[in-house]
Amino acid sequence: MKTLDALLAVSILSLSSLALAEGGGDRVYGRMIQNNQQAMAQFAAENGKAVAEIVHYEYGMKLDVKKVVSITPAIKGCGVGPSRMTYEDSNGKLNTVEYRLLGDNCPKGG
Repeated sequence: MKTLDALLAVSILSLSSLALAEGGGDRVYGRMIQNNQQAMAQFAAENGKAVAEIVHYEYGMKLDVKKVVSITPAIKGCGVGPSRMTYEDSNGKLNTVEYRLLGDNCPKGG
């Protein structure tokens, strides 16, 4: 019986930690990324371009940016979160790069 109680307690704690991980910030960011992807797909269709493939930025990566089309905003808290930039290169091809960005609500100097 104690084993069953312990298993039940572990299960409940695991589920509650998953709920915390999927907190409001994650949902807001997920919605923002979905909206951005839909907007970029619509932009591509309206301009006769292929939808951009998402590439994760790596330090030292060379970017051929001729025109920035869209940048997702920084997270509203203090911390590092993902952001995306969609741009046209010198050949007119759409590209999207995802990178990490410091939030815009951090105390200065501390």
